[in-house]
Amino acid sequence: MSVNSFLRYTIRLERKHVATHLVHRRALSGADAANALRPFYFAVHPDFFGQYPREREVNENSLKKLNGFLDSLQKPGARSLQPMKLTFYVRATEDGSDVQPDLLASGFRSVSFTLHTGDVLSAVTSVLSCCRLPVEHMSGLEAGADASRRPGGAGRPDRPIKWDKSYYTFTGFRDPEEALQQARSVEPSLISWLRNNEPEATKKHSASLPRRDELNRLKKELCHKFDLSDIRWQRSWGVSHRCCQLQSLSRLSQQNPEALVHLQGHTVVFADQSGMSASGHVLLGTTDVHHQWTKLLEQLPGYRRLQQQTDWLKERIGLLLGGIRVVHMERLRPVQSIAEHYGTLSTFHKSLMSRRLRLHPRSLQGLTMLLENERCSPSLHQMGHFIIPTNADTPKLQVFLQSHAPEARQRTQCKNQLQAEEAALLQQCVQTLSLRSLSKESSVSSVQMLRCCRRLLEQRPPLLQGLHVCVSHFYSVMQDGDLCVPWDWKG
Repeated sequence: MSVNSFLRYTIRLERKHVATHLVHRRALSGADAANALRPFYFAVHPDFFGQYPREREVNENSLKKLNGFLDSLQKPGARSLQPMKLTFYVRATEDGSDVQPDLLASGFRSVSFTLHTGDVLSAVTSVLSCCRLPVEHMSGLEAGADASRRPGGAGRPDRPIKWDKSYYTFTGFRDPEEALQQARSVEPSLISWLRNNEPEATKKHSASLPRRDELNRLKKELCHKFDLSDIRWQRSWGVSHRCCQLQSLSRLSQQNPEALVHLQGHTVVFADQSGMSASGHVLLGTTDVHHQWTKLLEQLPGYRRLQQQTDWLKERIGLLLGGIRVVHMERLRPVQSIAEHYGTLSTFHKSLMSRRLRLHPRSLQGLTMLLENERCSPSLHQMGHFIIPTNADTPKLQVFLQSHAPEARQRTQCKNQLQAEEAALLQQCVQTLSLRSLSKESSVSSVQMLRCCRRLLEQRPPLLQGLHVCVSHFYSVMQDGDLCVPWDWKG
C-alpha cells in the first residue's frame, strides 16, 4: 500500500470514528452549526455560480430550506420534522478520486439527499457526509461548545476555521483561502468584462422586451381590477416565469372572480408556499394549483383577524417597553408565517406581563426591535434596531434597553442618512449613465452600494446604457439580459 493510500485509509477510519462518536452527542448551538458547515457553505455558496443562473437558484432555494430546517430544530420543544429532500450543486475538490464524469466540464456536481433527523448535530453531520465533505473538525467544535455550556465557563469566540496546509494536501480538499485568492486574481475589470458580455446582454434584453411589456400590463391590470397594494416575487425568477404566474392568477380571476375579492388592499407575493406572511402579505405558492389558491383566498378573512390580533400585540408590547416599535424584517431565510409571528409575540407579551418593566412611556420612542425565537442574548444591530429573544430575562432586558438607547438612536440616524444618500446616488446613476434600472441584491449593504455608485459616476462606463443593472457579488448575464456586477468591481 502506498503512503498516500495509507494516509487516505487512515483518514477514512478516523472520519468513521468521529461520525460514530458524534451520534451520541446531541447538543449543538446555532453558532456551532454554522462553524461546522463552513466547508459546505464554501462549496455551494450561490456567489460562486454566477455564470450558472439555474444552478445558482437551486442552491439559493435549498440553502433557505436547510436554514429553515436547522432553525426549527433549535426551537425549544421542537418535535421531529417531516423529512426534507434537498439538492445542491457542489463545487469540485482537487482530489482526483472524488471527481465524477460530469465534473470535468462544469466544475461542480449535483448532490441530492433527504434529511430525516431530529437534532441539529445529526443534520449537520448528514449534510457534510452526503456532500463528501470533512467531518473531523466537528469534534473540536463540540469540545468548544461543551466548554461554553459549562457553568461559569467561557466559550470560544466565533472565528473562521483555519487548517494547516498539510490538511488540504493529504485530504485533497481545496484550501478556501487559495481558491478565494485565485478567484480574485483572475477577476476581470469592469470595462473588459462589459466589452465581452455587453453584446449578449443587449441581445437578450431586446428579445425580452415583449415579455416585459406583457408582465407590466398584467401586473397593472390585476392591481387595478382587484385593488391590490402590489404584486411581488420572493425569488429572482425570469420575466417569462413571472408572466406565467400572473397569467395563472388572471385565469383564476376569470374562472372564480369572487375568490379574489378578498385580496383587496393586500400585497400579493408569489412564493414557495401559500399562506400569509408575518408582514401581512398574501403568499401564493408557485407550485400550487388553482384549487389550493382558492382555498387560501377563502381563508383570508380569518388570516386578517389574526393579523389584527398581531398588530394589537405589537402595540401592547410597545407600550410596555417605553414606546419602542416592534417590527418584522424579511431576511434571507424561509418567510415566517403570520401564525408563527403571532405565537412569538404572544409568548413575549406574556413574559412581560408576568414582570412589568419600569420604563418611561416615551423613553424608547422612535426605536425599533425584532423578536427572535432563538436562545441568545439581547443585542443591538449595526443598523440601529434591537434584537431581543423571546426568553429574555425581564430585569436584564430593561437595563440593556436603557443603557443602549443612545447608541441605538445614533445608529438609526446614520442608517437613515445612508439610505437617503443611497437612494439619491442610485437615481443619479440611472440618469447619468442612461440605465433602464439600477438595483442591488439584499446581501449588498448601503455602504457597499454607495461605494459602487460613486465609482460608476466617476468612470461612467458607456456599455451600460439602456440595460438593467443589478449590483451583486459576481459578474453574470441573466436570461433576460440583466447585468449583475460585483459592488467592488475592478477598474
